[in-house]
Amino acid sequence: MTNTITLNPGAVTLRDLRAIHAGAGVKLAGDAYGAIDAAAESVARIVASGKTVYGVNTGFGLLASTRIEKSKLAELQRNLVMSHACGLGEALPRRAVRLIMALKVIGLARGFSGVRRVVVDQILQMLARGALPVIPSQGSVGASGDLAPLAHLAAAMIGIGRIDLDGAEAPAADALAKIGLEPLTLGPKEGLALLNGTQVSTAIALDALFRGENVFASALIAGAMSVDALQGSDAPFDARIHELRGQPGQIAVAKFLREAMKGSAIRQSHIECDRVQDPYSFRCQPQVMGAALDLLRAAGGTLEREANAVSDNPIVFPDTDEALSGGNFHAEPVAFAADQITMAMCETGSISERRFAVLVDPKMSGMPAFLVKDSGVNSGFMIAQVAAAALVAENRSLAFPASVDSIPTSANQEDHVSMATGAAVKAGRVVFNTAGVIGLELMAAAQGVDFHAPHKTSAVLQKAHASVRETSAFLYADRFMADEIEKLQHLVVSGELAATGELFAVGGPLFEY
Repeated sequence: MTNTITLNPGAVTLRDLRAIHAGAGVKLAGDAYGAIDAAAESVARIVASGKTVYGVNTGFGLLASTRIEKSKLAELQRNLVMSHACGLGEALPRRAVRLIMALKVIGLARGFSGVRRVVVDQILQMLARGALPVIPSQGSVGASGDLAPLAHLAAAMIGIGRIDLDGAEAPAADALAKIGLEPLTLGPKEGLALLNGTQVSTAIALDALFRGENVFASALIAGAMSVDALQGSDAPFDARIHELRGQPGQIAVAKFLREAMKGSAIRQSHIECDRVQDPYSFRCQPQVMGAALDLLRAAGGTLEREANAVSDNPIVFPDTDEALSGGNFHAEPVAFAADQITMAMCETGSISERRFAVLVDPKMSGMPAFLVKDSGVNSGFMIAQVAAAALVAENRSLAFPASVDSIPTSANQEDHVSMATGAAVKAGRVVFNTAGVIGLELMAAAQGVDFHAPHKTSAVLQKAHASVRETSAFLYADRFMADEIEKLQHLVVSGELAATGELFAVGGPLFEY
């Protein structure tokens, strides 16, 4: 993407954040600099006054009562960054790091953190030039903010650690020099302002949300196609049924399924059949997927608010030159949102796998066993369904809510934490697993639809079917399918599959918050 998003701190939308996640450029609204300057000037006055203020001229955490000499304030901030950069594990993907940097700009530019404009500009310049800090995915418990991962962000800004420069890692100092930037020298409170905050957990959760929306949309397409493959009924999607319950997600999903299946010749070919009811995984899609949609919408609202939040500590109030210690760094809202995404995705994969299981069962579907002719000689989709079941089982093991699993840290000063970062990382894994399940169901549903030729599915589903067929041809006999499955998983999680099915052209936009 080549468009540029202008950040208006406090008013950034999920639409803006989706664009940044997809690669849009970022700039800060010009009128935000006044608030940044006012807060920085307030910190300067506080330092000059000799007041004792946490994080400005004191130690941190359990060392908060230790007063630091004025001559050592810059050293204090640099040492804070270096001592806290203790992250572990795989590096976060560039799309998530871009969000982290944008969110940090938003929080600092609200004008309650006390950093100079040069700090904000350093982040913006690095973003603009593709110089993204290498941030490990493990090491944060989500309070006092995402300390360890944000320390890796701050370290890169001062020339320590590593930077991913358009896909090539280099020592931070070398990468900064290559793009014409000097390592930043931190002033009072600036290291703490960079390290405190929920930007990492929020960004990872947003990454899971945006990719989860893609998976969810593809799951609805797969579900509709599976109904046609089964020669199932669209009567359970009648609007009157869902209006009587009144659940908004359920109503939206039912509308999507009705519109997606409209005009299906397969449906018309068995309109007078004797089957009374389809299995729950087919006819209860609005109820199950609608509830999942409501969770995703709720999580989106929470994360949009958190993206605009001031979540560092202490918070500077320039009008009174006060620096108040609170707890906005505690990422409990983010942890709950991430766990909601995990639950929604877990159920999305679970009901999809059940539809897949029905389609490959000749007693349930009326089609050849495992959706292949000459079964026995051919195993067809037998083990593909096992693979889907394995992913669903793994998702269930990951679905225990991280938000209820606090562990005390920092000599019991930080005695209750959110575990938001782990919750968000876990949500992302469940999203990707579920994309695999949906990709597998799409292969099976496309196979089933083809068994009903010359009758065709609806115009909308024909486009999705054609997209599947570009990657995975009709299965006449056993072949190596792993590469096809992997490609479909990526088509699902990237949103490419949903786009081919004209997701937003039928049933109205699903993701309105």
